[in-house]
Amino acid sequence: MKRGHRKSRTLAVTGGTGFVGQHLLSMALASGYDVRALTRGWKPPEDEIAWVDGALDRPDALLKLCTGADAAIHIAGLINGSKEAFDAVNAGGTAAMIDAARRGGVRRFIHISSLAAREPELSDYGRSKAKSERLVAASGLEWTIIRPPAVYGPGDRETLELFKMARRGLVFLPPQGRFSVIHVEDLCRLILAVIDEPDTVSEIYEPDDGRENGWIHRHFARTLGRIYGKRAATIAMPKPILDGASRLDRLLRRGKAKLTPDRVSYFCHPDWVVAPDRRPPPDLWQPSVKTPTGLKTTADWYREQGWLR
Repeated sequence: MKRGHRKSRTLAVTGGTGFVGQHLLSMALASGYDVRALTRGWKPPEDEIAWVDGALDRPDALLKLCTGADAAIHIAGLINGSKEAFDAVNAGGTAAMIDAARRGGVRRFIHISSLAAREPELSDYGRSKAKSERLVAASGLEWTIIRPPAVYGPGDRETLELFKMARRGLVFLPPQGRFSVIHVEDLCRLILAVIDEPDTVSEIYEPDDGRENGWIHRHFARTLGRIYGKRAATIAMPKPILDGASRLDRLLRRGKAKLTPDRVSYFCHPDWVVAPDRRPPPDLWQPSVKTPTGLKTTADWYREQGWLR
């Protein structure tokens, strides 16, 4: 018997092996959904998850993923790469999922985009996400687009470096600005909340932790520092220095470099705060994780896993 009181439904999920996707699969199962998820590599059979071997460039696998599902949740995407790779994965992969949903008889389509789509001229990443949104909006499906800000939580490797710097008591930051954050569990609750709500069709939502006007970079860093009992010193790095650091990172780590020129352009934008009129309706969803608490539990998880030594 399925857990929970919700009527059994099948979700077709891309990105289920990633940070957000893993949390979503766990939450969906706990909520009584049947889950079918795409995986690029072999996964051992699981009683509760039907893994579909494939990728966004394999139409046969995407059709298998979608056929018979009640809703498609498209999380998979590329956050670091070349312009061509962003276009192929973020835009091309979204187009392929839309096609698979149509052919597989799926009408409900939840697309996880990014705040970067709001400023497509700043980065190739943002441009590709904006293109993916246009494809979804023109798909004819019953779509909802969710643009998360910076997502953090247990299992995230993208914000791990910030925690490491805060523990050392010195945090290097982009130029002055503000940004919004959201805990991964709150994001996943929103994804599940919109599935059966007709009023969310054809809507674009920008969820966050509920902090009005977002976080000033140095205040966020100092909040992190307090987790380790330190008053973290912060240094705002001018864009030319970050440009130089990105070249060095590319020289040292080549294809695995994380501080790319594209990301520098994104990081240096002064306003990554969610738009108040894009917040989800409060009767649909509200954030439940207070950011200082969420940061503490995330830091504890990193330590328990040996990620912070």
